Amino acid sequence: SSFGRLLRGAGAGQSARGGEREREVVRGGSTRASRRGKTGLVFSPRPLSGKSGKMNQLKGISKLLVANRGEIACRVMKTARRLGVPTVAVYSKADEFAKHVTYADEAFLIGEAAAKDSYLRKDRIIDVALRSGATHIHPGYGFLSENTGFAHDCATNNIKFVGPPASAIQAMGDKIESKVIMEKAKVPLVPGYHGSDQSLERLVQGCKEIGFPVLVKAALGGGGKGMKIATSEADCVDAIQSAQREALSSFGDQRVLLEKYVGQPRHIEVQLVADTHGNVLHFYERDCSVQRRHQKIIEEAPAFGISENFRNAIHKAAIDSARAVGYENAGTVEFLVDADTWEFYFMEMNTRLQVEHPVSESITGVDLVELQLRVASGEALPFKQEDVKCNGHAVEVRLYAENPNNDFLPATGKLSRLQVPRETREFELTDAVRVDSGVREGDTVTDYYDPMIAKMITRGEDRGAAIAEMQKALGELQIADLPNNVSFLQTIMKHDKFLEGDIETNFIPKYEKDLFPGGETFLADNSLKSAIAVALKCKLEAPAGDLEAQAGGPWGALD
Repeated sequence: SSFGRLLRGAGAGQSARGGEREREVVRGGSTRASRRGKTGLVFSPRPLSGKSGKMNQLKGISKLLVANRGEIACRVMKTARRLGVPTVAVYSKADEFAKHVTYADEAFLIGEAAAKDSYLRKDRIIDVALRSGATHIHPGYGFLSENTGFAHDCATNNIKFVGPPASAIQAMGDKIESKVIMEKAKVPLVPGYHGSDQSLERLVQGCKEIGFPVLVKAALGGGGKGMKIATSEADCVDAIQSAQREALSSFGDQRVLLEKYVGQPRHIEVQLVADTHGNVLHFYERDCSVQRRHQKIIEEAPAFGISENFRNAIHKAAIDSARAVGYENAGTVEFLVDADTWEFYFMEMNTRLQVEHPVSESITGVDLVELQLRVASGEALPFKQEDVKCNGHAVEVRLYAENPNNDFLPATGKLSRLQVPRETREFELTDAVRVDSGVREGDTVTDYYDPMIAKMITRGEDRGAAIAEMQKALGELQIADLPNNVSFLQTIMKHDKFLEGDIETNFIPKYEKDLFPGGETFLADNSLKSAIAVALKCKLEAPAGDLEAQAGGPWGALD
């Protein structure tokens, strides 16, 4: 199979047997054990190799530690393997049998289940890198990916951090400092206040000067935390103090900034990669406007319905942003776009690889992780801006274990069935459907980490074709024994306004009555099919009279 051929071409210490492989797992650097585990769903875009198709292996990275878990860890390891770079995984006690652990060449236990005792322990991760001989650390996204101290500690220990310099992370991680830098670089900013005077009196005055409604945002915020809307002078003080309390609790810093609230904005971001030789390239833009609780659930590239003049302007602003901060490696500049006036404003720069990077890979055919690794090893970007072409349209959905009808409350439990569309090919960019997943059928989704099950990406000649592919793929997807958002995503994909491209960040609350008709629980056909499939499978495998025990109990709350 193509799967077996890929594994046979992998690094030392790995062997392929059908859909499984065998390799040594290093536990804490002291004891060794053999394990066979399914590699699951990973993906490799087009390699940056010559016309001969031979792999252009990296020489500057002896061993790569991936300081993350789940799908992004597997995603990074897949590219590293193709480039002949051995990989090291770190894991918590909750992740002892996780997919990324079985996928790496070595794996080290770094702590208890809670992230603060494992994946956020900078000292333990650095120690594993030193003991394993890893020369580079890829942080993935989340956890320590935008931690200035971690990037600095890597440099101090002569370990290359696969990302921007600590100075860029620090500058862009502080929303106030970043806006000061962007203002000097003449990058468009939302009218607002980001001054050093953080007294309540000055902030209230700032709200009045800007004009209501005003968005109050934590200086170090993200993911919607520390973000409040002051609609009038009457609730101004409450909004400011509430944002300050949340900011202090979540980020240890109560500073806030004020911005004019844009009522119907689109969220458009530009993917960049910069090398250490002064080159900065864009890989087109993504529209991430469909969000729930200020978090993206549907992303697409390129942005739909924008003019070439607008596209060129937003690309230039993104590149100017990167140059202003001395950026290196992969990053994303996020802009708020007024859907009425088509004015765009700098929001923030994410100094890491984004969750939604696959849609950019799908339309350009470029492996962004490979570019990250090559830049980190000192290579210059292998092509010029005019060589980066946009081909077709791509859409990504985030598949979560959550209940959309209960304020998207995360769900936990065993994933009894995870069946992806039959046409999905795990390692080929040319196929219409791509799936990136950090879990396998039979794994348990815990409450310790983000409840993402997988990301599914489709590509078509145009937006309509990409959406049609996604509708088909969602219909064939089977997830059982966990509440999930598949049916909710299907409903969005069929909504007239979404199909027209009439989307903005308030899309879900704006069309709540359409997306949650009658407040009923979504129970899609795919979940029913999944339940039946698992029941039949268990009936075949279980002793007579023991079906419920084997199946994991009644079907109850399937989404």
